[in-house]
Amino acid sequence: MRWVGDGAPLDLAQCEYWIEVTKRNYETYGYGMFALVERAADTVVGFCGLVHPGGQREAELKYALCRSAWGRGLASEAAAAMLAIASSAFALDRVIATTAPENTASHRVLMKAGMHRGAIIHEEDGTETLLFAWQAGEPEGQPRIAS
Repeated sequence: MRWVGDGAPLDLAQCEYWIEVTKRNYETYGYGMFALVERAADTVVGFCGLVHPGGQREAELKYALCRSAWGRGLASEAAAAMLAIASSAFALDRVIATTAPENTASHRVLMKAGMHRGAIIHEEDGTETLLFAWQAGEPEGQPRIAS
């Protein structure tokens, strides 16, 4: 949770709200968040999916993993799988992701998954957000600036 919101775990009311938002995403777009389950232990270790925060037009890739699941390639595997089905299953031709500029671990995950680093967005609250983008049909490894 270090890089998610304020870093604090969600309380029960926030979890219930998050589930309702997820249900609405599935009803509206046909997709949303997916649980990430570690097969060997049959344990939920995180989530990954496509959302439209604040009703934004473009789908945004989001993911988070329990600390015990960090460093094993699970985030890269989940992000790549989500982008692979974005076009084929959901008819999306562009997906974005946003990170804190100093969250270099997520930068590596997103680039491994096929996204390209883009501009830094200066937020109204004085913080900065780094934009990444994926475009359907774009050759892997092709350097490109996300806009």
